[in-house]
Formats: sequence, structure tokens, C-alpha cells
Amino acid sequence: MNPVNYLYLAALLFTIGAAGVLIRRNAIVVFMCIELMLNACNLAFVAFSRMHGNLDGQIIAFFTMVVAAAEVVVGLAIIVSIFRTRHTASVDDASLMKL
Repeated sequence: MNPVNYLYLAALLFTIGAAGVLIRRNAIVVFMCIELMLNACNLAFVAFSRMHGNLDGQIIAFFTMVVAAAEVVVGLAIIVSIFRTRHTASVDDASLMKL
């Protein structure tokens, strides 16, 4: 399989994730779309690494996965905090966190 096909798939996944972030209002769905965008970037890194014959892209993809895992932990903690106080997971209500 040609590595350019992986880049097309990465571009498609990134576009779907960006559209989900811009269109959706539920915080859980927004975080899932951000994760989809990060995975698309990882796919592009690995495809470029494969095309050039070195491991740099795979190492960057690994560090991106570590950062994404930390982002999920912090993001879900914030979403749970908002849900406990507001009883909704809407992104529009996140600006109302002022006390």
C-alpha cells in the first residue's frame, strides 16, 4: 500500500475531527474529536517516518499519545466538575463557571 494513501486517510480523519470540534456542543464529543485529530496527526507522522525510512515520526507519535492521555485525564476531570455543578456537559455552559 502506498504511504500517500495513509496521508489521505490522515487528512480525512483530521477534517472530520475539526468539523466535530466546530459543530458539536457536547464536551465529551468535542474531546473525542480532538483525540481523532491527534490520532490523524500520529498517522501522518508514522506515514512520513515510513516514507523516509527513519524512526523519528514514530517517536513523535509516541510522545503525542502520552500528551493525549494526560489531556484526556485533565479534560475529563474538568467535564465531571462542570457536570456535577451544572448537570449538563454543554460547552456553552463552561463559560458560566464563575462563582
